[in-house]
Amino acid sequence: MRRLFLAGVVVGMFLIAAPARAHHAFAAEFDANQPVALKGTLTKMEWTNPHGWIFVDVKGADGKVVNWAIEAGSPNALLRKGLRKTDFIIGSELVINGFRAKNGTPSASGRTVKFNDGRNFFMGSTGTGAPDDGPGDK
Repeated sequence: MRRLFLAGVVVGMFLIAAPARAHHAFAAEFDANQPVALKGTLTKMEWTNPHGWIFVDVKGADGKVVNWAIEAGSPNALLRKGLRKTDFIIGSELVINGFRAKNGTPSASGRTVKFNDGRNFFMGSTGTGAPDDGPGDK
């Protein structure tokens, strides 16, 4: 009986720790020396923990459209900054400043998001080691 209890405690500890494994520091995936400023059309918004994700079609200099994945803060952090899930209307134009992924994929850690109506919000995660300023933040 005691062994069964201890096994249950150990399994419970692993289950509790599993979400923490998914969270990462900024420097693990993103490069502070590669700021990006993206202007594009919102195609998808994932309002999930531990990070929200914004997907934006961005037209490159060559005319090709690339879908970028932009990591945002948690839904709770976004709410505290004044953002709501309903602010992200599919098809709307956004300007996003942030930092490119180290692996070279079209993904970034978002710093700010600006809507067509002029609203500009901090959308990054705090306390992850991200730089203080991205392009256009100064």
